[in-house]
Amino acid sequence: MDFFEKLTSLAAKVRLQGPAIQTEEATKNAFVMPFINTVLGYDVFDPQEVTPEFVCDIGTKKGEKIDYAIMKNGEVQILIECKKIGESLSINHASQLFRYFHVTSARISILTNGQVYRFFTDLDAPNKMDEKPFLELDLLDIDEYSVPELTKLTKSAFDVDSIINAAGELKYVSQIKKVIAAQVIKPDDDFVKVFASRVYEGVITQKVREQFFELTRKALSQFLNDQINDRLKSAMSGSIQPALASLPTSPAANTEATERDESE
Repeated sequence: MDFFEKLTSLAAKVRLQGPAIQTEEATKNAFVMPFINTVLGYDVFDPQEVTPEFVCDIGTKKGEKIDYAIMKNGEVQILIECKKIGESLSINHASQLFRYFHVTSARISILTNGQVYRFFTDLDAPNKMDEKPFLELDLLDIDEYSVPELTKLTKSAFDVDSIINAAGELKYVSQIKKVIAAQVIKPDDDFVKVFASRVYEGVITQKVREQFFELTRKALSQFLNDQINDRLKSAMSGSIQPALASLPTSPAANTEATERDESE
């Protein structure tokens, strides 16, 4: 089973069992541990590789625990904090990750509710966890572009330098995609004005802006649909050509070919 198949298999489990999960502990057992073990490839039953309830005392705060720490050669590589499935993952839920990040050797941290996984590093300031993730995975809506980056976090391919080097681009591309998605649903005034000014030669009045709000939203929606249709057509034509090549020729065509060969 390849990496993507492991992801989709876990996604099917989340979709099927998610509604029945009522606690954080059940979320960890049903979804997070399989993600660590099966998808990322770390042995959750080896405490030298995956340490549950990882303790890292900080100043006067004693005995606080992070849900999981993924280790390599005795050094913390990844910290994971879990919430119950369905619970929102705001930055306020990552307070322990923030505290532990700068006092361990970890360069990667993950905040998850078993369905959504948010990956953080320290791009903005050394040894201080960023407030915004560089990568996000939703198992019920897997972004195909995130899959190659996720493989870099697996045990067999883990390369922290490669991950950090790619994280900056991933972070901003992800944020831009969210902005675009929001504009498709409800374009703001500045966004509408950009397009209106390119195609409308008159003065951009309030009435014109209101008119172009709906025109811009409709154009964006149609553009995205066109892109999807083009990809589908391309995929279909790519599968049709090999199929056509494998079709048997008609008897008449075979006879003509034979006669040509004999005449030669």
